[in-house]
Amino acid sequence: MSTQNKLQAVLFDVDGTLADTEQDGHRIAFNAAFDQFGLDWHWDIDLYGKLLQVTGGKERIRHYIENYQPAALDKNDLSTWIADLHKTKTKYFESLMATGKIPLRPGVARLIHELRQQQIKLAIATTTTMENVTALLKSTLGEESIAWFDVIGAGDIVPQKKPAPDIYHWVLNQLEMTAQQCIAIEDSENGLKSALAANLSVLITVSGYTQRQDFSGAAAVISDLGEPSQPYTHITGLMKDQNWISASSLEQMLNR
Repeated sequence: MSTQNKLQAVLFDVDGTLADTEQDGHRIAFNAAFDQFGLDWHWDIDLYGKLLQVTGGKERIRHYIENYQPAALDKNDLSTWIADLHKTKTKYFESLMATGKIPLRPGVARLIHELRQQQIKLAIATTTTMENVTALLKSTLGEESIAWFDVIGAGDIVPQKKPAPDIYHWVLNQLEMTAQQCIAIEDSENGLKSALAANLSVLITVSGYTQRQDFSGAAAVISDLGEPSQPYTHITGLMKDQNWISASSLEQMLNR
C-alpha cells in the first residue's frame, strides 16, 4: 500500500495567480514608462497578451524591440537601457499597487490564512521582481505579510526564467523539501511547464490572458480558488465535490 504524502508547502506564482496584475497593472506601468522615456510605443490589451508568452519584463521589452521596433537595436549599451526602462516601469507598478486598485483573486487571502493556521509553509516562485512581489503583498495583505512566506523566489535570482524549472528548483532547495511534499499554484502554460519540469503537482487557476492555453499535466484546472459564497468553476481534472480550495483539497491533489 502506497503511503500518502503530507502537504508541507504551497508554492504560489504571483502575476495572474495571486492577483490579475497583468492587464491593468504591469501593462499600464510599461506604457507609463514608455511615455517617460519619450517613446511612442503603446502596448494595448491584445498586444500585451501576445507579449506575455515571453516571461520576465526585461526579456519582454527586448522581444518587443526585436520584433516591433528593430531600429532601437542600434542603441548604445542596449541591455543597460532596457534595465533602466524596466526599473522605471517597476516604480510605476509599485505606485499603482500602493493605490490598492488591484485586489487579490477570489480565495487567495482565505487560503493563505488557512495554510498559515495549519502550519503549512508558504513560498513564492515568480519571474517578476522582488519589488513587485512586496508591493502587491503589502497593498493587499498588509506590511507584515512578507514575513508569512518562508521563501520568496523572484526576478533574476536564477539564470533561466519560466518555462525553465530553475525558480522551482531554487525554492524547493531553500525550503529543503522534495517536490512530493509541495504543490504549485499557477495560472499560465509557461508556469505549468516550469513546475512540472521540477516534478511538482500543479493546480491551475486560469486568468483572463491564459484561459485558452494548454494545461495538459495539471492536477486540476479551475476558474479561481473560490470562496464559500463564490464557488469556483471546475474546468478539467479530478476534483472532489466542493466549492473552494482548502488545505485538504490541495493534499488530495498531491496524492491523486
